[in-house]
Amino acid sequence: MANKRDYYEVLGVAKTASADEIKSAYRKLALKWHPDRWVNGYDAEKKTAEENFKEAAEAYSILSDPDKRAKYDQFGFAAEQMGGGAGGFDFGGMDINDFLRNIFGGSFGFDFGGGGFGGFSGFGGGESQPRTQRGRDIRTSVKLTLEEIATGCEKEISLERARPCPDCGGKGAKSEADIKTCPTCGGQGRVRQQTRSLFGVGYTISVCPQCQGEGKIISNPCRRCNGTGLERRRELVKVRIPAGVENGMQITIRGEGHSAPHGGTNGDLLVVINEVQHPQLQRDGNNLFHTRIISVMDAMLGCEVSVPCLDGSYKVKVEPGTQSGTVVKLRGKGLPAVQGYGRGTGDLYVKFQVWIPHKLSRSEKEILEQMRSSSSFTPDLTREDKATFDKVKNIF
Repeated sequence: MANKRDYYEVLGVAKTASADEIKSAYRKLALKWHPDRWVNGYDAEKKTAEENFKEAAEAYSILSDPDKRAKYDQFGFAAEQMGGGAGGFDFGGMDINDFLRNIFGGSFGFDFGGGGFGGFSGFGGGESQPRTQRGRDIRTSVKLTLEEIATGCEKEISLERARPCPDCGGKGAKSEADIKTCPTCGGQGRVRQQTRSLFGVGYTISVCPQCQGEGKIISNPCRRCNGTGLERRRELVKVRIPAGVENGMQITIRGEGHSAPHGGTNGDLLVVINEVQHPQLQRDGNNLFHTRIISVMDAMLGCEVSVPCLDGSYKVKVEPGTQSGTVVKLRGKGLPAVQGYGRGTGDLYVKFQVWIPHKLSRSEKEILEQMRSSSSFTPDLTREDKATFDKVKNIF
């Protein structure tokens, strides 16, 4: 009780809020925290969403009822000591969709298409449905070269996963006749118990302990899978990798994870990209960078060099008088954006570094000494040259 937040604070409304304001505030929180919206998140995220959802639902169950709200305004959480719980609701075992049906009836119909808790769909005031189980996701990684990333590729991934038992077809029983309706919950997958407290009559809803929410039990389980309907098999899965992916990016392949027991929904395959470092090219987003070392003579007289590209080599002209640090851009020689998103194909930037010899022969020194005093060898950094240096000095 000490850890509970004030119900008005939970819904974000004032203590003088009207019934419509309370209902509107709860609708927003229900949409935000419904666990189906977090079904593909991490376990910690899903747990937080469920806890926040239950907290909001508990607050609404009290503040939406005039009598319960009056008692809460008068006694606060101390009223629980007189009645054994907030409104008689046990939110630890609450069925989320049954709770929403109880509050909103059929007027609050949303469907996020998720699994786990069955979504908001199908609110018509009817009975709760048996729980459809979902298989676990599988996370793996694949190594890609820049050449493969540039064009996209197809990879075969070997993985071990739960698959339907071939003997029983995933049913877990030898025949359909061996699958019976659960006598405890009557096939609903949930059990409900009425309780009384200071706030009035309420009920608790929890997963059926006999069938674990499936609504059915197996009287004669399959010997091969012991009634689970599953067995582990190593299989090859072909995964299509789109062009332009980056290191650490995750690709989700729907339905290629573990199978769920007794015909439930398959989990997903999560493929994480591991980019192999290129020996000559560096990547920054969609752009590529390459450093080319040239001799002093090539820098002074000019030449033509071969530059590595992802689709082969490319000839680049070195202009006479090229300075060390000069950058040349090859437009469109970078990487494409993933599935067309972004600014299109990147560029390849080539930076020239002039190599200065460490040792010279006596004759070479004599020749260079004769040229030292020449005006051609006197540094003359023009305004245009300085602007070029300032522009490219931070690229690499």
